[in-house]
Amino acid sequence: MFALKKLSPTITDMIRFDHSHVLVTFHQYTADARPKVKKALAETICDALEIHATLEEELFYPAMRGIDNDEPVLLKSVPEHNEMRRLISELRATPATEVRHAQLLQQLMRDVIHHVADEETVLLPHAERLLGKDRLSELGVAMTKRRLELVGPKAGKIAMETAVGFSGSTAALVLGVVGTAAAALLLSKRAARPA
Repeated sequence: MFALKKLSPTITDMIRFDHSHVLVTFHQYTADARPKVKKALAETICDALEIHATLEEELFYPAMRGIDNDEPVLLKSVPEHNEMRRLISELRATPATEVRHAQLLQQLMRDVIHHVADEETVLLPHAERLLGKDRLSELGVAMTKRRLELVGPKAGKIAMETAVGFSGSTAALVLGVVGTAAAALLLSKRAARPA
C-alpha cells in the first residue's frame, strides 16, 4: 500500500489529468475524419467521461460534501454529469456518418468544458485548501484502485478505440506512455501484495 501511495498522484491531479485526456481526444475529432475514426474518438471520450464521473461521484464529491456541502459548484456537478450521460446515450445511438453525431459531440464538449472550468478554477483549489495533501493522496490511491476496477472490463474496447481514434497522431504516443505508466502502477500493486 505504501508503494501505491507514493506512486499515485493526488485525486485533484488525477481529475485534472482526466480533463486533459478528454480535451486532447476531442481535438483529434475532425469533420473530414473517416466515420470509423469519428466513432472511435467519440467512444473514447464517452468511456473516459463515464469513468471519470463515476470516480468523482463515488470518491471526490462525498469527500467534499463532508467539509463543504454548500459549495455551489459541487451542488451542480451531479446534475451536469446526468446531462452528460444523456448526451452520451444519444451520441452512441447516432451513426458517425450523420451530421447529428458531430453536433452531439460538440454539445457534449461544450458542457464538459464548462464543467471542467468550474472544477479547475473553483472546486479543485478549494479541495486542495480544505482536504490537505495527505487526504488528497489517500483519495488518489482510492481513485487509482477504483479506476482499475472500472477500466478492467472495458480494457480491450478502450485500447481498440484509442488505437483507431488516434492512429497516426502524436497524441497516441502520449496515451501510450500513460498506458505504460498505468500498467507499471498495476504491476507495483500486485508486487506489493503479500504472497
